[in-house]
Amino acid sequence: MSKQIGLLHGMATVLAAAAFVVTWSSGFLVPAIAVDAVSPLTLLVWRFVPLAVVLLVAVAATGAARGVSRADLGRQALIGLFAQFGYCVSVYAAIAAGVATGTTALIDAVQPLIVAVLVGPLLGLRVRGAQWLGLVVGAGGVLLVVRSQLDDSEAHPAAYVWPALAMACLIVGTFLQRRSAPRTGTLLTLAIHVTVTTVALVPIAAVSGALVPPASVSFWLAAGFAAASPTLAAYGLYWWLLRRVGITALNALLFLVAPTTAAAGALLLGEPLTGVTLLGFGLCAAGVAAVLVSETRGGSDVSEPEPDATLAAAAARSDDPRPLGASGSRASGVSTRGR
Repeated sequence: MSKQIGLLHGMATVLAAAAFVVTWSSGFLVPAIAVDAVSPLTLLVWRFVPLAVVLLVAVAATGAARGVSRADLGRQALIGLFAQFGYCVSVYAAIAAGVATGTTALIDAVQPLIVAVLVGPLLGLRVRGAQWLGLVVGAGGVLLVVRSQLDDSEAHPAAYVWPALAMACLIVGTFLQRRSAPRTGTLLTLAIHVTVTTVALVPIAAVSGALVPPASVSFWLAAGFAAASPTLAAYGLYWWLLRRVGITALNALLFLVAPTTAAAGALLLGEPLTGVTLLGFGLCAAGVAAVLVSETRGGSDVSEPEPDATLAAAAARSDDPRPLGASGSRASGVSTRGR
């Protein structure tokens, strides 16, 4: 029975991982398709406003905020400013400036390497050698994917600052979430992040004259899809997987975002898809596989020092979601990491 339960948990994680890659990639395509007819800021505002209302109603109906301290609410608001507001504004600005969708997805593809470097000093974790190899191979694949698109981009070189800024915002938000040991569930977390982003976006759009939405059906379809897929589904899966598989494995999955976005951009937007691009796809997949296989064999994506008297603090820092027992060892159970 325990094996069956472990298998079901493992399948759920794999399906969630696949859904995360697809929905996260869709976030780069929506502005590329929709901003030709409307200001990207207008689309961004109305991606969040209706969703904020829906999520706040859901929180009130379910009592998801009951018992949550003001400190936790404030912490999540800060995380939302980085992980959603800063990230989404920068992505939309990059695409509006003419940066190709696959190149914009570089922000997700470079992030795993930066996170791997920072988990040591910031979280007290160590990435294993096999995982480093997978991260480097995946990064090489991303460089090939992006390099194949650069020659066809009409964006000014300064426009590439936007993807870098988006990457920085998501990294900061991710580390804040990982260090905070949040007491907020996924619903409340999303509601806070979306509401904070809405509150920040509305005055900016009002001042710039981009607040009033068009009446076209195509705009509202794009806004609705952007709210459901890259916001509700992708971010919900992102925070859920961060708790379930850990920061290293989750970020390795981001290597698949650039190839997925580039492939969709070729099909939907006519962006170039060359042999070099396909080779990059293969390297990205190999890199992710190396990280996840190491994750499965090791049972954890990090090596930790021996636990001391502050076991609760160690559990909060750990990238392994299983609790520490009284002896400081991990509780037994079927590992579901393998995403």
